[in-house]
Amino acid sequence: MFSIPPANKPVAAGAAPAAGDLIKDSSDRAFMADVIEASQSVPVIVDFWAPWCGPCKQLGPILEKTVLAAKGKVRLVKIDTDKDPMIASQLRVQSIPAVYAFFQGRPVDGFMGALPESQVKAFVEKLLKLAGAAGGGEGDILEEALAQAKEALEAGDTQTASEIYGEILQADPENLNAVAYAGLVRCLIVNDELARAKQMLDKVPEQIAKDKEIAAVRSALEVAEQAANAGPIPELTEKVARNEDDHEARFDLALALFAAGRREAAVDELLELVRRDRAWNDEAARKQLVKFFEAFGPTDPLTVQSRRRLSSILFR
Repeated sequence: MFSIPPANKPVAAGAAPAAGDLIKDSSDRAFMADVIEASQSVPVIVDFWAPWCGPCKQLGPILEKTVLAAKGKVRLVKIDTDKDPMIASQLRVQSIPAVYAFFQGRPVDGFMGALPESQVKAFVEKLLKLAGAAGGGEGDILEEALAQAKEALEAGDTQTASEIYGEILQADPENLNAVAYAGLVRCLIVNDELARAKQMLDKVPEQIAKDKEIAAVRSALEVAEQAANAGPIPELTEKVARNEDDHEARFDLALALFAAGRREAAVDELLELVRRDRAWNDEAARKQLVKFFEAFGPTDPLTVQSRRRLSSILFR
């Protein structure tokens, strides 16, 4: 899970450690220096292992190889739980190998058992992004987190997106991030939890209530509520095929397509309706397109492209 450092706590850039410091054996006594203090500048992976543990022997070399490939942007600390059981006990490690990642003095991620190299690489890459890859500042980490959440949401992974947006909001509850708040609402909309989305927007904090991201997600919810009652796509498609000037059916088809996630097809139907009769129902198609654009956001490629197409129809 992506983790955001607390507000007003800068991320130190730190110098790249010497090769011998990238991987080291540690102990309960040295844990504070080797992990807690060291993790203020770069993520530190802690590998809890024991000599008798077969899976530990499989995982250890993979961890070392991956950490070395990161070239100083992450460190590895190995703790033999037979010799030093205290820290493992405090972290409630019940089986080994157990891997914890620390950043800025606190655990931020982890896993149990021997993972394949591809998953270990993905684990380390996520830590590098957390640290801003090259020791970036707090703003870099926030932007990276927002980008990852957006990517997850666009891929339909609303659980991951919600977790990241939630962590961003928890990191600085006094200065809420409007993009993260709107992102949480969008996750609810995608999951068809429209009532909960409306509740969140009804309770949006005053400090971000007028932000453009909140305005955009309000439009997205309004469109989703409209689309919920649009009707089945096959029937509407058949109606339009029988009579291309059935503007009501074409309008409802656009809403139904939007509800099904077929954004481009929805926009195409509304643009065709504007082309056929721009004045129909008090310019309903043009106004609905504006709502779509607000829901997509002004910089969305589909918004930019569709605005140009609409202008070419209106001003030809």
